[in-house]
Amino acid sequence: MSDKQLSQKQREYWKKNIRLIVTLLIIWASVSLVAAIILAEPLSNVYFFDVPLSFWFAHQGSIVVFIFLVFTYAIRMDRLDKKYGVEEVILTEKKDSKGDES
Repeated sequence: MSDKQLSQKQREYWKKNIRLIVTLLIIWASVSLVAAIILAEPLSNVYFFDVPLSFWFAHQGSIVVFIFLVFTYAIRMDRLDKKYGVEEVILTEKKDSKGDES
């Protein structure tokens, strides 16, 4: 589908979707790269649970932040989908008293 075929509502939806993805990727890269690698030396003097903070960010912190970002993305996209009327539909099977699907 070309850009001309997209409605204004679709363009707004995708703009917000891409903005959310870029924001979350920047946060993840900042925590993973900046806190764990670039600031490793200064953060090695700060201790968190008896380990240097740089070590914690490199091993546990990046994973915890990533999991938090995944949940954040899922929640925010669910809201965005509902706002623009493109939410997923969960189909369930209903059976009548005879066992036939209806």
